[in-house]
Amino acid sequence: MSYNKGKISEGQLAQLFSIEENHFNDFKSKDISGRQFSKIVSALANASGGDVYIGIREENTTKPKHWEGFKNIEDANSLIQVVESLTSIENYYDLEFLQHPVLMTYILKFTVFKTQSIIKATDGKIYVRRGAQSLPVDTPEKLRRLELDKGISSFENEPVGESEVSDATESGIYKFFSDTIVPDVEPDKWLRKQRLINGEKLTVAGELLFTDEPQICLPKRSSIKIFRYKTSENADRDTLADQPITVEGCAYRQIYDAVAKTKEIIESIRKLGKGFEIIEYPEETLHEIITNAVLHRDYSIATDIQIRIFDNRVEVESPGKLPGHVTIMNILETQAARNPKLVRLINKFPNAPNKDVGEGLNTAFEAMTKLRLKTPKIEEKDNSVLVIIKHEKLASPEELIVNYLLGHDTIKNGTGRTVTGIKSENTMKNVFYRLRDRGFIQLIRGYNYWKKTDAFERLVHEQFKNLLAEQKE
Repeated sequence: MSYNKGKISEGQLAQLFSIEENHFNDFKSKDISGRQFSKIVSALANASGGDVYIGIREENTTKPKHWEGFKNIEDANSLIQVVESLTSIENYYDLEFLQHPVLMTYILKFTVFKTQSIIKATDGKIYVRRGAQSLPVDTPEKLRRLELDKGISSFENEPVGESEVSDATESGIYKFFSDTIVPDVEPDKWLRKQRLINGEKLTVAGELLFTDEPQICLPKRSSIKIFRYKTSENADRDTLADQPITVEGCAYRQIYDAVAKTKEIIESIRKLGKGFEIIEYPEETLHEIITNAVLHRDYSIATDIQIRIFDNRVEVESPGKLPGHVTIMNILETQAARNPKLVRLINKFPNAPNKDVGEGLNTAFEAMTKLRLKTPKIEEKDNSVLVIIKHEKLASPEELIVNYLLGHDTIKNGTGRTVTGIKSENTMKNVFYRLRDRGFIQLIRGYNYWKKTDAFERLVHEQFKNLLAEQKE
């Protein structure tokens, strides 16, 4: 069997040794047992994925790293076979051998991806990654938590203890829905057919979708809290503008009400530009991100969705980790609904908030790009997902060219189009002309390229201080 091999430089080796063991990275001696290795693989696969470097020993006391390495890649076969024996791991790992620049021995870099299913180690037990530890999932409560995180089971199907079927059948939101969608079907029969009733109780999905006030039976887990902070820094009590706004009601109305209120608050903010300008985000972005938070949050966690509005950004934080095999890296290409029933049925409503199912976040990102605003940033925290929408313009074509020239002496039209994304040769010429007129560059005739002037560095310091600050960061 052939494996990917690569020789690393001394600089890359130093960078590798600077990596600390954490939630995503682990270093093990080449003498690690197959049993121990399988525990680490199980833990990473059941969490967020990560990398294991086999053949680098880390001292327990001072934590210096030592390259041990395999003399031959075949010496690692037994470890590879251990992983291959694990059920359901087949398409969720990759491996590569890295060769030392001097010693010429190999380490095994084993990359584990987040899996859809739960992966057991060779001892038959389940593990999950917490920090730099691989911890056993050894109680029914822990297993249930993992199943919910993976999307294997869904809290939306749980019965709501204090609910009554009449809360839905006699609600205003069900009448609004049924008058258009199922006008001739008895409410009780339709709700039971959709598995929104468990015994004589509504399920969580039924409560969220078809009762006017799900917050009565699902307190602290079915509302949206909106905060306005008069700062561009971190949130604190001193910068909180007013009392938080609580948006309640069924999931459908909650989405539209939260978007409208968020938009209203944002547009009340003024920033200094040419005079005082209204801060404005595309409504599609706000709508899709808030819709995504409501439909894909983990309703087993007793925490409300939070929308935090700052002077320069909006943060939307929804309870629960990313479901299934979804990660920050693949979230725009991968679908895994934690609450599939909620997603499916709200799509049946008139003017459904998720009318383009599966396109939500893509639509949000595209809307920002059209306004030349930076795309939203997504972060996965310990028990929540945070989306940050910044009111920062993308760099102008001139800034992009200046940024390129900070590391190069010359530039041609074709290179300029690649750097800026401009397709037209003439449009690109106009960008160069504007920089020429400001003294940054000069045309080298006969060779058809632009060169930095002697004044380039001085002008950059005078006119592009922010760009230089970003470079340092």
